[in-house]
Amino acid sequence: MSSALITGVTGFVGSHLAKELIRRGYKVSGVIRPCSSRDLRPLSDIRESITLLTADIVNYTSIANALRSTNPDVVFHLAALTPVRYSFEHPFQYEQFNYLATMNICHGLLELPDFKKRFLLAASTAEVYGPEAKTPTTEDSPLNPSSPYAVSKAAADMYLRMASLVYDLNCVVMRPTNTYGRKHETGFIIEYLITSMLKGERPYVGAPDSVRDYIYVDDHVRAYVETMEKSRVGLHVYNTASGVGVSNHKLAEKIATITGYDQNHIMYGSYPPGYPLRPIVSDQPKIVLDPERIRREVGWVPKTTLDEGLKKTVDYWKRRMHEA
Repeated sequence: MSSALITGVTGFVGSHLAKELIRRGYKVSGVIRPCSSRDLRPLSDIRESITLLTADIVNYTSIANALRSTNPDVVFHLAALTPVRYSFEHPFQYEQFNYLATMNICHGLLELPDFKKRFLLAASTAEVYGPEAKTPTTEDSPLNPSSPYAVSKAAADMYLRMASLVYDLNCVVMRPTNTYGRKHETGFIIEYLITSMLKGERPYVGAPDSVRDYIYVDDHVRAYVETMEKSRVGLHVYNTASGVGVSNHKLAEKIATITGYDQNHIMYGSYPPGYPLRPIVSDQPKIVLDPERIRREVGWVPKTTLDEGLKKTVDYWKRRMHEA
């Protein structure tokens, strides 16, 4: 039985990944932060099938000990601070948690015996390409980050590429686009729009003309697992995306149609009160990634269309709000 260690295991993608790996017969361990406020609800249905370790990924000794105790065949490094707008107010925290933590995990893995037989799959982000990227954007495009969050992820991305070249680390860097299908968070645009409309509230769409590329969480997880299972020696970088963009305006219209919400009540061009501002020059008007490389080399393609995924997500939140 292969063994896997997941950082960020209680997070959105991490918890779904843990369930899929267990379903496929992996021995799964997960790293959780040493704090009293952690939320283990995303793991409630697999709690007896997973080993949880308390470790601080910002502390090298702590994460190195976790790696030694679990001795994993593969590490999925998904833990990160992700809200882009908040990174402008907390840049040092983002650099520590996203960049320094990646260095710690990288070197902790290199310290394990026979590290060349192991693999590290690390989650980067589409944000590393920046606002000047051509669309659809390929993996060979230059990195031009335009937020502290994107800088922290680009730095981690580059460090892992260096480690592969210099230390012979076997590493896969995944650059996913926007993922949806959350069951415990409503702060991201799709879940925010869905829950606001289902409650009969007026949703805000601050940048209606911005275009984004979305994938459903099941496809996101499958991309990670299928890429890891086909891992080869050296470094590999893959966009994880559908390659199809949709404007925020069109996205809101789609969700309104599914929920039966009156589109005339949508507030286009303004943000909710108290919403953290992002410097306008940093904003990326269009993020659409080219998924051709992962399709060609791994065989992964999204199976869930945007309309199908939105319907699944709306149905979930309808059930949850009804039960509440």
